[in-house]
Amino acid sequence: MDKARITALATATVVASGVLWGFYWLPVRRLDALALPGAWGTLAIVATAALVLSPVAWIRRREIAAASPLALASIALGGASFALYSTGFVYGRVAIIILLFFLTPVWSTLLAWALGAPVPGLRLVAIALGLAGLGLMLGADGDLPLPRGTGEWLALVSGLLWAIATTAMSRRPAVRPEAAAFVFALGATLCTLALAPFLEPFPPVPGISALVVAVPAGALWWGAAMAGLMWATPRLEPARTGILLMSEVLIGAVSGALLAGEHLGTYEIAGGALVLAAGIVEVWPVRKRD
Repeated sequence: MDKARITALATATVVASGVLWGFYWLPVRRLDALALPGAWGTLAIVATAALVLSPVAWIRRREIAAASPLALASIALGGASFALYSTGFVYGRVAIIILLFFLTPVWSTLLAWALGAPVPGLRLVAIALGLAGLGLMLGADGDLPLPRGTGEWLALVSGLLWAIATTAMSRRPAVRPEAAAFVFALGATLCTLALAPFLEPFPPVPGISALVVAVPAGALWWGAAMAGLMWATPRLEPARTGILLMSEVLIGAVSGALLAGEHLGTYEIAGGALVLAAGIVEVWPVRKRD
């Protein structure tokens, strides 16, 4: 396959992944309604994903064993961050949870600066836009601009952990997408196992109706979509990938409004627009001086 077709396929994969993740809150909320509250629903999904991907992990076991421990830890941390993000949908409004997670560019830039990397002027603009958007969203009711409730805190922390994970991933040799997807799901499973009992009591054994939701969700979102995204990302420019993934924000906001009746206020919409602008500015190519 020539480069143009590979690029087109990778682009379509990233867009499809973003659109799909924009609807991810639906199975999470459904499992909450089916007596798997809090992080228990997420645990059912990610444990299913780890189980589905385990044959691939067995085939790639030597490669996984030979991989850098830091690379594996960073992938697992990425899975943990997505587990927090997933759980946030149970406690918070869909659009706000997604937008708080998409503050990742701000944390990534601050982390790069803390590690001694040069920070171009555009990245400083991204930080300013992101923090201004955060303040508008969280202070829309006239209160202090702090996360309100468990869901918003989980989303904010998940974005921070994702920034740490992706920074660490970029500094270590890559792992094959299939193997990485398993480690990602395993990290999410361990995180939710530790978190779930602190948020909600132990639920009853899930019935068939819960499994009918959890199994396809784990296989589709955490299995196929995540493996596809990990395949596509190295084949595209970071700027293109970052912008294409913002389809998740649009789909999540629209689906949350139409299907859950979760409408945003004027200040929250303005804050969300600033967060999206920060994401675009952060991934915008920076010209190097000769």
